[in-house]
Amino acid sequence: MSELLAIEVAYATPGRQTLIALELPAPATVADAIRASGIQSRFPELANKLLDVGIFGRATTMAHPLKAGDRIEIYRPLIHNPKEARRIRAAK
Repeated sequence: MSELLAIEVAYATPGRQTLIALELPAPATVADAIRASGIQSRFPELANKLLDVGIFGRATTMAHPLKAGDRIEIYRPLIHNPKEARRIRAAK
């Protein structure tokens, strides 16, 4: 019998935050968890896209193996370059 990994998949938009708890059989990857979570059907803008992901704030790949307790975060693209936004604020 394979070990079950308790993990979470998180995604947030400006108006909505979603955290989905799952149990997956080991070994599992980030891609396996995202697929099993069904989050791409809840957020159609994520479907058929190369996603930027991380585990607890550290960037990773879709092939990264998971450990029990991992929280996978799906990142939205930046609207503004943070360095450019700071420069504009400082110029004011």
